[in-house]
Amino acid sequence: MDKLRILLVCGSGASSGFMAANMRKAATQMGLHLDIKARSESEIENYIDEIDALMVGPHLAYILDDVEDYVGDAPVKVILMKAEYYATLNGQKAIEHLQEVMEQ
Repeated sequence: MDKLRILLVCGSGASSGFMAANMRKAATQMGLHLDIKARSESEIENYIDEIDALMVGPHLAYILDDVEDYVGDAPVKVILMKAEYYATLNGQKAIEHLQEVMEQ
């Protein structure tokens, strides 16, 4: 799972920014090389060609159909983040969830 490019999205990009920072810190501690960016949901289309995984805030579950349209045939895994780690901004748990999905 080295050198994955991940985009996190929330409504405005603020909470995903904190989550991205915590995930970068956890990735370093776990010895993983992940490129993690955070943006607002309105910017998803701009990044589809540059990412391997898109992690969506749990409060944005309603946009998943639209996200699937944006992704189309691109080889991007779309992951709905779980409220239990998102609420506490637990970067390690987010990475563990990412790893589970990427290995499927």
